[in-house]
Amino acid sequence: MAFFVHTRPVADGVFGRSLGFSFGELFANIIVWNDRRVTRNELSKLPDHVLNDIGLCRGDIAKAAYELR
Repeated sequence: MAFFVHTRPVADGVFGRSLGFSFGELFANIIVWNDRRVTRNELSKLPDHVLNDIGLCRGDIAKAAYELR
């Protein structure tokens, strides 16, 4: 006797994977982009001596924001 299990991922989205993306991935990417944008803006507002205290310089802000997630 054979036993067959077929499961589908829950996060396939409305169109499945036929278009190469799902709306869940799209929203997740938008959230990550916004978190990085907010982080860059907040770090850019800090004075140089505070950035130095946390081990960053102005040139490191983009990299620090990108490594957020």
